[in-house]
Amino acid sequence: MMRDAEKTIGNLIDKQGVSFTASISEDGFPNMKAMLPPRKRVGIREFYFTTNTSSMRVAQYRKNPNASIYFCDRRFFRGVMLVGHMEVLEDAASKEMIWQEGDTMYYPGGVTDPDYCVLKFTAQSGRYYANFHSESFQIKED
Repeated sequence: MMRDAEKTIGNLIDKQGVSFTASISEDGFPNMKAMLPPRKRVGIREFYFTTNTSSMRVAQYRKNPNASIYFCDRRFFRGVMLVGHMEVLEDAASKEMIWQEGDTMYYPGGVTDPDYCVLKFTAQSGRYYANFHSESFQIKED
């Protein structure tokens, strides 16, 4: 059992160069996608990602916000899956909050580019795997 889930899982997440997000397709099947790490995280409850407003995933999250995210530490063969809901944010404050220099490579119109949006994932529960053992946990609301 983890002594401090937020610290253990937070450290794992912060060291990964890739994250995986899952949405639900129109026919009810999970769709997994590799993405850059979250631009911002608040504990292990809230995660913020950048993406294209025109993407298939954004359309799927708008129709069904059920989602999961996964982080894997290949070196030590451990990982964490978080389950919750994904919101598509297009307000100026959210977009500015995670904008970084160089993002114009992906969004030429800058922070106001209509094809730039923020995905906010809010976790409800998770499952952690390490040392040939898995454990489920709930995530406390603030």
